Amino acid sequence: MMNADLLSRDEQNISLLLNLLSEDDFYVRYYTLQLLTALLTNSHVRLQEAILTIPRGITRLVDMLMDREVIRNEALLLLTYLTREAEEIQKILVFEGAFEKIFSIIKEEGGSDGGVVVQDCLELLNNLIRSNASNQVLLRETIGFDSLISILKLRGSTYSFSQQKTINLLCVLETIRLLMNGGSEADPAKQSEKSTNKTVLAQRKVLDHLLMLGVESQWASVAVRCAAFRCIGDLIYGHRQNLDALASKFLGDEPQVEPALNSILRIILRTSSTQEFVAADYVFKSFCEENTDGQKVLASTLIPQPLSLTHAPFEEDVNMSFGSMLLHGLALSEHDGDLETSCRAASVLSYILKDNIQCKEKVLKIEIESPTPSLGTPEPLLHRMVKYLALAFSKKGKDVKSTNSYVQPIILKLLVTWLSDCPNAVHSFLASRPHLTYLIELISNNDTTVCVRGLAAVLLGECVIFNKSIESGKDAFSIVDAISQKIGLTSYFQTLEEMQKSFVFSSAKPATKMNDNSVPDVEDIEDDVASDPKNEDHPMLAEMFDSQFVNFIKNLETSIRDGVVNLYSHPKSDVSVIPAELEQRKDEADVDYIKRLKLFLEKQCSEIQDLLNRNTVLAEDLAKTGGGNSSQTEPRPNSGSERVQIEKLKRNLLEASQRVDMLKNDNSKLENEVSSYKTLSAKIENDLKSLSDAYNSLEQANYHLENEVKALKNGGSTMGSGLNIEAIKAEAREEAQKESEAELGDLLVCLGQEQSKVEKLSARLMELGEDVDALLEGIGDDMGAPDDDDDDEDEDNEK
Repeated sequence: MMNADLLSRDEQNISLLLNLLSEDDFYVRYYTLQLLTALLTNSHVRLQEAILTIPRGITRLVDMLMDREVIRNEALLLLTYLTREAEEIQKILVFEGAFEKIFSIIKEEGGSDGGVVVQDCLELLNNLIRSNASNQVLLRETIGFDSLISILKLRGSTYSFSQQKTINLLCVLETIRLLMNGGSEADPAKQSEKSTNKTVLAQRKVLDHLLMLGVESQWASVAVRCAAFRCIGDLIYGHRQNLDALASKFLGDEPQVEPALNSILRIILRTSSTQEFVAADYVFKSFCEENTDGQKVLASTLIPQPLSLTHAPFEEDVNMSFGSMLLHGLALSEHDGDLETSCRAASVLSYILKDNIQCKEKVLKIEIESPTPSLGTPEPLLHRMVKYLALAFSKKGKDVKSTNSYVQPIILKLLVTWLSDCPNAVHSFLASRPHLTYLIELISNNDTTVCVRGLAAVLLGECVIFNKSIESGKDAFSIVDAISQKIGLTSYFQTLEEMQKSFVFSSAKPATKMNDNSVPDVEDIEDDVASDPKNEDHPMLAEMFDSQFVNFIKNLETSIRDGVVNLYSHPKSDVSVIPAELEQRKDEADVDYIKRLKLFLEKQCSEIQDLLNRNTVLAEDLAKTGGGNSSQTEPRPNSGSERVQIEKLKRNLLEASQRVDMLKNDNSKLENEVSSYKTLSAKIENDLKSLSDAYNSLEQANYHLENEVKALKNGGSTMGSGLNIEAIKAEAREEAQKESEAELGDLLVCLGQEQSKVEKLSARLMELGEDVDALLEGIGDDMGAPDDDDDDEDEDNEK
C-alpha cells in the first residue's frame, strides 16, 4: 500500500503508464493493465483522480476492450474497479461507447451461457447504471433494453443451469432491479424515471421471462427463482399497467392452465425453502400495496369450500381458485397440524386486508368447517387464526430457531392488520372471552420472544382504540381495566418499548429499497445472527417486517398510549343511586331548592374535575415511564401534585373570569339606566325652565299695566274717570290673577307628576344599590338664582 501510494502520488507516473497502453508489444500492454489494477486496488481514490485529469486517459482504457481477449479481460477488471463510486468516470465511459462494447462482448461470449467474462461485463454494466439516472436514460434511449432482456432467454430443451450460468442470471436480474430502482434518492425525477423504465421493460415482455425463471423453470436454483420473484415485485409495485398485466397472466399448458397469481401462491404454500417463500410473498405484497381494486378481486374469490374439498390432499389444488387455495392453506393446520402452511397463507391474507375496510368486513364473515362436524360447528376465520396462535406456542418447545418461531409473529401480523381501524373485527375478536385471556397470558409469558409479546400488546391495544362496543366487559374501558389489573400498565408499555428495540424492528429494511448488492439469502442472515444470543426471533422476520410495517406499528403504539390516557381522563360513568341531596325537602321553597341543587352540582363538578386531573396525571406519567421520551413531545410539570394544583388554579381563574364578565354585564345595564334617568331629568329641567319663563313674562305684563294705572292716576283725571280707572285696574288685576292661577295650577300638576317619577326612579336605583343622593347632587342648583329673584319680585308686586 505504501509503494502504491508513492507511485500514484505523482500524476506523471500515471500518465506514463497510460501511454504504455499504446505500445505494440502485447506483454507491455498486458502488464501495464495489471499494474494499474494493482494500483487501483490499493490506492483507488488517488488513481481515480489522476486518470480524470489526464487527457484521453479513460479513452485509452476503453479502447482496450476491443483488444485481444486476454487484454480485453484485464481491461474489464480494471474498469470494473475504476467505476465503483465514481460517477464522473461512469459518465465518461458511457460517452466513450462502453454500453455498445459491453453488449458486444456478452453476445460474443454466448449470453447467459457464457463464462466469467459475461459476469465481468454485467458487473461493469451494473456499476455504470447504479443510482445514475443519466446513464440509465442513455441506455434506454440508445441501446435499449432488448439486448439486456435477451440474456434472460433460456435456450435448449434441458434448460441446464451451471454454476456460472446461475451467477450470470443473477447479475442480469440485479441489472433489471437497478433499472426499476431508478437514480439516486436526491434526484427529483427518480419516480418518473422508475416508472418509465418499468413501462419499457414490460413492453419488452420482461414479465414473461421473469415468470419463466421464477415459476415455470424448476431447474433454476433457489437464488435465481428468488431474484426473479423480487424483480416481479419491483416491476408491479405502484405501476397500474404492470399490475393488470400480472393479474391477467396465465401459465402452463392446456389443460393445466392457471393464473400466474395462483401458481405463485402454490409456491408460497408448498416450497421447502424459507428464502423462496419470502421472495414469492414479496410479489403479493407489491401486488396489494395501494391496489384497492386488486385486493377486492382477490378477496372476492375467498369462498368457503365443502368439507370434502377443504381437507383434500394438497396435491389436488391445481384446479382451485385463488381464494379456495388460500382458504385450503389456512384450514390445513386443523387437518394435519401443518402450522407453517397456515402461517404462509396468513401472510398473504394480511396483504389482501391491509388498509381495505371492505375486504376486512367480507373476510370477517367467512367461516371454516370443523374437521369433525359432529364435534363442532363452523367457526369464523378470525377465531381459527387465534386458535393457531395458541397452537404454535404449544408446539414451539425449547428451540426458538425452529420453524414455528416465526409462525406466531406472522399470525399476529395478520391479526394486527385485520383489527386496525375495523371495530367489527375487534367485536368479533372479543366475542370469544378466552381470546382476551389468552392474549393477556401471551404478553405476560416470558417464554415467548420480545417480538411476539410486543405484537400481542399492540393487538390488545387495538381492542382499546378501535373498540366501539358499549357492552359491559367488552368495551374499551373494560379492556384497559383488565390490562391494569392483570398486566400492569407500566409492564404493558415497557413491552411495547422492548419490541421497538428488538432485532426484528431495528433491522427492518425499506419495502422497495434496493441494496447495493444482491439481496442476501435468509440462510446467510441466520448465520450472521446465530452467534448473538439476544436474537430470539427468526431472522426471516427482518425481511417480512419491512419499514412500512414497522412505521405502522409505531403509529399504532402512539395511538394506544393516547387512547389509554384519554380513557383515564374520561372514565366510564356508572349508573348510581340518586343522592339524598337531590331530593326536594318538605316545605322547601322552589327557589331555595334550586339554590341548594346549584351548590351541590358545583361541588360535585369540582370533585369530578379533581379526579379527572389526577387520572390524567397518572396516565401520562405512566405512559412516560413506559415509553421513555420518544412518545412525549410536550414538557410536563415535575410532579402529579403540581399538575393537579395548576389545573385547579386554572379552573378557579376561569370561574373568576366568568363572574367578572357577569358583573360587567350588570354594570353596563346600570349605566344604561342611569344614562336614561339623566336624560329624563334634563327634560324635566327644560320643562320647568320654560314654565318659569312664561311666568316671568306674565309678571312683566302685569308690571307694565300697573305703571300705566299709576300714570293715569297722576294725570288728574275726574272722579268718574278715577272710578273707571279703578274698575279697569281691578278687572285687569282679576284677569291677570286668573291667568296666573291657571298657569300655576298647570305647573303644580306637572311638578306633581315629575315628583312621582323621581320617587319611583329613586326607589329603583336604591334597589340596584346606587347612591341616589350622589346621583341627584348638583341637579337644579343653577336654577336657584332665578327662583330667588322671582320670589323677591313677587314680594315687590304684592307691596
